[in-house]
Amino acid sequence: MKEKLDDLLYAAYKEEASDVHLTVGLPPIFRVHGQLKRLDKIPYSQDEMLDMAFAVMSESLKSDFEQNGEVDFSYELIDISRFRINVYKQRNGVSIAIRLVPSKVPTIKDLMLPDVLTKIAKKPQGLVLVTGPTGSGKSTTLAAMIDFINEHQQKHIITLEDPIEYIHQHKQSVIEQREVGRDTQKFSSGLRASLRQDPDVILVGEMRDLETISTAVTAAETGHLVFGTLHTISAPATIERIVDVFPAEQQAQIRYQLASVLVGVISQRLFPLNTGNGRIAATEILVQNNAVSSLIRNHKIHQLPNLMQTSRDLGMHTLEMNIKSLLQRQLVSRESVQGYLGEHSYGSI
Repeated sequence: MKEKLDDLLYAAYKEEASDVHLTVGLPPIFRVHGQLKRLDKIPYSQDEMLDMAFAVMSESLKSDFEQNGEVDFSYELIDISRFRINVYKQRNGVSIAIRLVPSKVPTIKDLMLPDVLTKIAKKPQGLVLVTGPTGSGKSTTLAAMIDFINEHQQKHIITLEDPIEYIHQHKQSVIEQREVGRDTQKFSSGLRASLRQDPDVILVGEMRDLETISTAVTAAETGHLVFGTLHTISAPATIERIVDVFPAEQQAQIRYQLASVLVGVISQRLFPLNTGNGRIAATEILVQNNAVSSLIRNHKIHQLPNLMQTSRDLGMHTLEMNIKSLLQRQLVSRESVQGYLGEHSYGSI
């Protein structure tokens, strides 16, 4: 069954799919440029699904799956692509969700991201947050920014990922990638340990809890450049989410800390290109300056959108501003972005 799965993954790679969905009773489904495409193949049985999943899982992963009902791991077809695989139990049996991760790390230019991201990546210290819902390209944007540092600066970079997606090679920098669950038990413990490993740059794959967020802020305060992700839908919502994680009596203190260490927030969504070939990220960007710091410190987060709208010369913009720019440049269709024009609400998902 491993060969059957490998053939399927190779076909997905050739189709330029971003995801593969395998479900009992259905033929394979590819997500190509954001759209689901059902293949003309015989549906899989429960036994076939389990056999395919177990063919690429270690004994420890099988044990985790049986115990927890789900397991997340990485897989690779040499010289083709890497894959992030999630196997999970559901009502009708077992399903498999697979994300394709290109072998080549894309650059900021490749992704058509704003130039201000290179300025953010050059900062010597502070906290950089890349946010958005699942599947919005956060890992890819982070990989491009880490690659920029790796290409242009002599730094010691440590990444904490779950699982490792893009594989970085040593260039100007020394880069070490640690996988949560294999190389370290948790993001929080791996982050604490990294502070004793002489890093210049730390990437935290996901800032899920108070301990991880608190340690990341401390690391940024003590001279490190820290990158992290959150599942929030806007820059203001990201600030609110971080503050809300802390008990009420600590929230004033964390606002002061954020006001001093925050470098920038990049919030993004993916939309299909008008050409029908690929997708592009629409971004919302908040860059720290005195006005931003003052609003965070004084608990006036609701005023940040107005500040972003009037600070385009600093590289800031709201999501709606960027979507309108993509429309003017005829990179996306109005139909694909309609729900984000004039109705964007500043909250968390």
